[in-house]
Amino acid sequence: MSDRVVDAQGKQGQGERGEGEQVELKRAIGPKLLLLFIVGDILGTGVYALTGQVAGEVGGAAWLPFLIAFSVATLTAFSYLELVTKYPQAAGAALYTHKAFGIHIVTFLVAFIVMSSGITSASTASRAFASNFAVGVGWEATPPQILVVAAGFMVLLAIVNFRGVGESVKANVVLTLVELSGLLLVIMVGLTALGQADFSRVVAFDTPEDKSVFLAITTATSLAFFAMVGFEDSVNMAEETKNPARIFPRIMLTGMGITGVIYVLVAIVAVALVPVGELAASETPLVEVVRAGAPGLPIDRILPFISMFAVANSALINMLMASRLIYGMARQKVLPPVLGRVHPRRQTPWVAIIFTTVLALALITAVSLNPESNVIGVLGGTTALLLLAVFTVVNTAVLILRRDPAPEGAFRAPTAIPVLGAVTCLYLVTPLAGRDPLQYRVAGVILVVGLVLWVITYAVNARLGIRPTRFSDPDSFSGSGPVNRVP
Repeated sequence: MSDRVVDAQGKQGQGERGEGEQVELKRAIGPKLLLLFIVGDILGTGVYALTGQVAGEVGGAAWLPFLIAFSVATLTAFSYLELVTKYPQAAGAALYTHKAFGIHIVTFLVAFIVMSSGITSASTASRAFASNFAVGVGWEATPPQILVVAAGFMVLLAIVNFRGVGESVKANVVLTLVELSGLLLVIMVGLTALGQADFSRVVAFDTPEDKSVFLAITTATSLAFFAMVGFEDSVNMAEETKNPARIFPRIMLTGMGITGVIYVLVAIVAVALVPVGELAASETPLVEVVRAGAPGLPIDRILPFISMFAVANSALINMLMASRLIYGMARQKVLPPVLGRVHPRRQTPWVAIIFTTVLALALITAVSLNPESNVIGVLGGTTALLLLAVFTVVNTAVLILRRDPAPEGAFRAPTAIPVLGAVTCLYLVTPLAGRDPLQYRVAGVILVVGLVLWVITYAVNARLGIRPTRFSDPDSFSGSGPVNRVP
């Protein structure tokens, strides 16, 4: 990824050579690196932390919600493919929303929702990190102690974020291989323990008494969808990809297919080796799988640390994205200018970093102190809820933007796919899908915070005669605009 930052005067530190002369991003990403980026971005916290929660909703058929989530994500991926090959710019959902609707507040909401999803995702990862840390060091921690470790982890991320982290795709290769190794380890344990596996559980539905099978499946799918998010991040690499119109469709669908197969296999192995009740009760479900399948080997001591590495990587990327989005919106004068301040020496958006970290800490604490909440399930489900709302907009935008001529060789999805994608994503957003009401409350509080900040900024700007950027030139999104995922 590009390591450009913006200095306190709002000029590109490395992105421009002189006034009016902008340097384009280097197209250095080929098919292999793009595939590893997509696979690495999807793998992570979701399957490591939520497999037990999914099994708790549907019983042994835990693989089915992952399969359905993969199918819904693939529908939306077709829309992203059409848009990224039509508009190969590093901006993502906010750019497509602006081009389709041209309404400032709608563009702001989409950008803020994407930012919020990063915070809830990182909060989920911090809780999973703390749980795996306790298991890895053999510490029987109480819930308050887990909360302290999770909060400390978030503060550590803020420090790393403040110091400046140059993200690169080649470094992502190493991270992907580590994350992948943990999941392959679980699958290998399952294959070597076939004799003790109970595959009759794999086709058994054991749903909560207050839910029908259909409602239980949709509830579990709304959770499992958290494991599939991340593929949409790859569109932000469009400006650095060689011939994106040609390689993006094939590579994105291949990457999603690989992760989908891995997730289904992990879910099957998990329920075949560990009773559903034990899986659902554990915040480190895959560790329980390894313990059951290889009790005489020290593999269960290794997996927690692999899990920690995987979720730490996911959390850092999401907090980087969230702080840069807040910073970008402040620079566009749609959030208070103080959030756009850059540290003169570290050249990082220190106020935005503090703001997003405080918001994440408040989320973790508030959800953890609710005695009736499942912390990882609520935070992971809220992330999926926010992104499913964005995907509904993106699937709609692709149909509206059919009015714009497409460049030669651009991908075009069959019309039925974005329509079906919009309908399914919207359904999974609504209470009809059986979501935990706490997820809506968490998402609502975050959005209220964003809207309050926007209203305050709008009033102050109006009083001072300052006009917020109206995004009249959508191409500005690929520079220092509000939707860059990383600096």
